[in-house]
Amino acid sequence: MFDSTLFLEHLRQRNPHQPEYLQAVHEVFDSLQPFLRQHPHYTDQALLERLTEPERIIMFRVCWTDDQGRVQVNRGYRVQHSMAIGPYKGGIRFHPSVNLSVLKFLAFEQTLKNALTTLPMGGAKGGSDFDPKGKSQGEVMRFCQAFACELYRHIGADTDVPAGDIGVGGREVAYMAGMVKKLGNRADCVFTGKGLSFGGSLMRPEATGFGTVYFAQEMLKTRGLSLEGMRVSVSGSGNVAQYAIAKAMELGAKVVSASDSSGTVLDEQGFTPAKLTELMDVKNRHYGRISDYAARLGLPFLLGKRPWQIPVDVTLPCATQNELDEEDARCLIENGVCCVAEGANMPSTWQAVQRFEQAGILYAPGKASNAGGVATSGLEMSQNAARLSWTHGEVDARLHAIMQGIHQACVNHGRGEDGRVSYVRGANIAGFAKVADAMLAQGLI
Repeated sequence: MFDSTLFLEHLRQRNPHQPEYLQAVHEVFDSLQPFLRQHPHYTDQALLERLTEPERIIMFRVCWTDDQGRVQVNRGYRVQHSMAIGPYKGGIRFHPSVNLSVLKFLAFEQTLKNALTTLPMGGAKGGSDFDPKGKSQGEVMRFCQAFACELYRHIGADTDVPAGDIGVGGREVAYMAGMVKKLGNRADCVFTGKGLSFGGSLMRPEATGFGTVYFAQEMLKTRGLSLEGMRVSVSGSGNVAQYAIAKAMELGAKVVSASDSSGTVLDEQGFTPAKLTELMDVKNRHYGRISDYAARLGLPFLLGKRPWQIPVDVTLPCATQNELDEEDARCLIENGVCCVAEGANMPSTWQAVQRFEQAGILYAPGKASNAGGVATSGLEMSQNAARLSWTHGEVDARLHAIMQGIHQACVNHGRGEDGRVSYVRGANIAGFAKVADAMLAQGLI
């Protein structure tokens, strides 16, 4: 008989000082316990122990030269978590908070998220404690090329296909992909999120944000609602947040916030296409702060605040992990929120998640609602392999269908005896079962 308490205690002993990773595993196994009691064969062959132990962790030194000619040293990582259903697939993150715990949690979540897309992709994550903020174009290029010089030995079209994440956008992906192409003398698909001029897919920049909104719309439909006329808050102001704002506006919602680590901009009149263009100019072209955007448009800036105190109908956390805690959840619920769809990875603490579910709020975990990005990365891999380029409409239609499929899988696996759907339980069971079935079928490898 599987004892989850002993299992999690053993995991804590093996992974001390890794709170993010332990949080992610605990959240998954908390919702898996009833399923495992009904299907005990999933505890055979030490499957759970194998699933929570990454297949490979690569750490390396990254040496590069800044604009003053000084040598800088950062630490780089690639956590290759599972190849059970396809080549390793997951983003690269450049941020001072990057450490082994964060990347192990992200790679574990990525494994289940990729399984939900139904595309043949395993799970991985990588990154560095390098901070691209405040760096010149030349410094970013030199760091990316140095990082790629170490990483290229461990990646490939049928081995591991990285993409972008926090701190890694199209610019950084291009620098790394270019160096890997030079080192390997190959032009196959080793990175996704590439520029359209050298193999990128239409819709890839929009995919995670659009997918999050598509998922929220599907949840709302189950209660006879839609985003039309809804008041929406968004956290973050990077790629995911920008396109979540764009799609929510397109579907008739009023989006009243965006944020970064310095604070939140509040726009009671709501974003417009012109305002979103200004935000993109500040963030994507000038690499500025959300306060710069607020100053440009003369909007209120809430210094050091996140948007959870703003009364809304729908909220889309699109920034980073653990940005929304139990008190934030309580405030959102009291102010009338009816739907929460995560555009980031694990942005809500477990206590906040429990608050949402106990209150009957439509709540979607990131492994389900933000899977649109990696789904479209999988579509980019397919286009590259076939030497094809699909239209914007074709990719968008495939993305929309994938998000609808993920939503249906969550409903199928997440419906309780009382008829209520837990999207947390549904996403965890659906993702886990696909990976676990593949592992059991392939034996002890």
